[in-house]
Amino acid sequence: MAVSIDPIHQFELQPLVSLGHIGNQQLAFTQSALYMFAAVGIIALLTIVATSGRSVVPGRLQALAETLYEFIADTVHQATGADGKRFLPLVFSLFTFVLILNLLGMIPYAFAVTSHLIVTFGLALVVILTVVIYGVAKHGTHFLGVFVPSGVPKPLLLIMVPIEIVSFLSRPISLSVRLFANILAGHIALKIFAFFVVQLLVAGAWGVLSPLPLALTIALTALEFLVAALQAYVFATLTAVYLADALHPGH
Repeated sequence: MAVSIDPIHQFELQPLVSLGHIGNQQLAFTQSALYMFAAVGIIALLTIVATSGRSVVPGRLQALAETLYEFIADTVHQATGADGKRFLPLVFSLFTFVLILNLLGMIPYAFAVTSHLIVTFGLALVVILTVVIYGVAKHGTHFLGVFVPSGVPKPLLLIMVPIEIVSFLSRPISLSVRLFANILAGHIALKIFAFFVVQLLVAGAWGVLSPLPLALTIALTALEFLVAALQAYVFATLTAVYLADALHPGH
């Protein structure tokens, strides 16, 4: 009996509800959108439940919510200073959103939303647009100081300014690709190792060879849970670092 493997099939979008067409392009409500709505619902539900019965001695859910909030608040403060508190809701929302999506993607047969570059790029674009809009609104033309490194001799500015501009414009690409690539690669690796276990079972070699790929699959699954949390934190940390430029353009 032959068993086929297609590690890419798990990332295919499936239209759930058709919303019409624009030219030859179909508009549809996909499982990706469904998972994003589910993530928002889970975050809202957990937040409401955790804060509805606030007490001096917090319960487990309240303690978890407060710990996460304080953790992200400390991250934002270290990256932006005291002025960065105004961005805390944005950073915390992005962190929890990415974290829940990553964890939902770890459920067997579930869809990993953050394995799609268009999703992660959309989140990164929100960050960069916030930096630009807030920076220009608050500092005006002085926001352009973000492209002028301090202490650099004027003759070198002809070289450094274009480099800083390219670096700034590449931020949404690096921010989105980092998250997308880690989730995509991890799920492909899980699929392949799980396939090895199934193939060995089909071949009747369970007692001889399959414990090794099975152990590796279990270890890789645990690693992917760690990556899911770590990538959400990295996304939030880099968001805070980038937002610091909107508050303090000169560097």
